[in-house]
Amino acid sequence: MDILTVNLVFSTLVFYVAARIYLWPKLPELEPGTVLVPILLLHAFRHLGLMFLSPGATYPGMPPQFAYPAAYGDLVAALLALASIAALTQRAAISKALVWIFNLWGTLDLFDAIALSVANGGTAFMGPAYWIPAFWVPALLVTHYITFVYLLKYWKGDAWLRSSRSYTT
Repeated sequence: MDILTVNLVFSTLVFYVAARIYLWPKLPELEPGTVLVPILLLHAFRHLGLMFLSPGATYPGMPPQFAYPAAYGDLVAALLALASIAALTQRAAISKALVWIFNLWGTLDLFDAIALSVANGGTAFMGPAYWIPAFWVPALLVTHYITFVYLLKYWKGDAWLRSSRSYTT
């Protein structure tokens, strides 16, 4: 097992423990926008995956079989996160469907990127972009998991759509 794998696994565990302590107990009482908008804001930064295409952020020789799908898959996830934020903050009826699309795409994109990196030896070329799989990906994985749990267990009905409470200032 290489150091990057240890960092990815350990960081994922730490983010999971933090979520179980601080967020999990509150999930049943929180509205969709209250839980999901902060998560989606985090994922809106996935445009940073484009760093895998930047020679200054990675070492020469970064396998394009990993870099291009990871970079553009993250960009699509960021755009889906932004669309989901817009829908949630406007309490649009399409909110739940957009969050589902975002969460499925984003999760599959992360698993695909991890598999492509391993299969094509991408970890050896991470360079300064090392922090993405060592720190950022674990946070993204845990928040995708929280989103699945919330969608399946706690987002019941759409009464919150009619509420006058705003998520914006």
